[in-house]
Amino acid sequence: MPQHLTILTGASRGMGLAMARQLLRPGHTLLCLSRRTNATLASEAAAQGATLLQWEQDLADAGQAAERLRGWLQQAPAGAFASATLINNAGVIPPIAPLSASAGADLAMALRVGLEAPMLLCAAFLGATEGWGVPRKVLNISSGLGRRAMASQAAYCAAKAGMDHFTRCMALDEAGKPHGAKVCSLAPGVIDTDMQAQLRDAAPDAFPDRQNFANLKTGGQLTSPQDAATRVLAWLDRADFGTNPVADVRET
Repeated sequence: MPQHLTILTGASRGMGLAMARQLLRPGHTLLCLSRRTNATLASEAAAQGATLLQWEQDLADAGQAAERLRGWLQQAPAGAFASATLINNAGVIPPIAPLSASAGADLAMALRVGLEAPMLLCAAFLGATEGWGVPRKVLNISSGLGRRAMASQAAYCAAKAGMDHFTRCMALDEAGKPHGAKVCSLAPGVIDTDMQAQLRDAAPDAFPDRQNFANLKTGGQLTSPQDAATRVLAWLDRADFGTNPVADVRET
């Protein structure tokens, strides 16, 4: 029987790992692109009767990642998949500092992983699957920081703002096709991940908003990675997914 295919980046930890675990279901194929594979995830896939593929893939080399994905999709047997979904979840917060004090290599890395890789992977995915004749979706994991500025976060804010806007463009492209994909750039809310810890541990003189992030933790306002993954995947399953190409999981 045809499988439902999901491609997920950044699946090795945090919300990405939680999403991967929830996507391990019979009749589903999950392809994870991460810097490291996860042996526990492989065991869970076997127990669930799900098909799991894990690629050790550095998304800083976005061109190589996209061409690898395009080639794999183009070689898939006809009729192998009943649907296809791409979830761009991977992202990087560079060392926290004002733009004037940021290293060029750190800025370039954040933009390659957070913006260039999702854009190239979307292009490869949509191009390679356009003739499949099955439902297709793209879910880009964005952030509220793509929609409001924050000091010492120029690269991350820029990557997420760019993700939001290229998703709007992609939605216009796909709307003009007979069997276009449904696409959305979704902010998942504030989540208790390593990125949050990085923000809380920043030097106060380098990050004016440090205390605000510390207050989120002490005030119990952070969502667990597991709960956040559930909410994000529920959004993906909504009948109106893609109606708004830029959305927030906290919206009704």
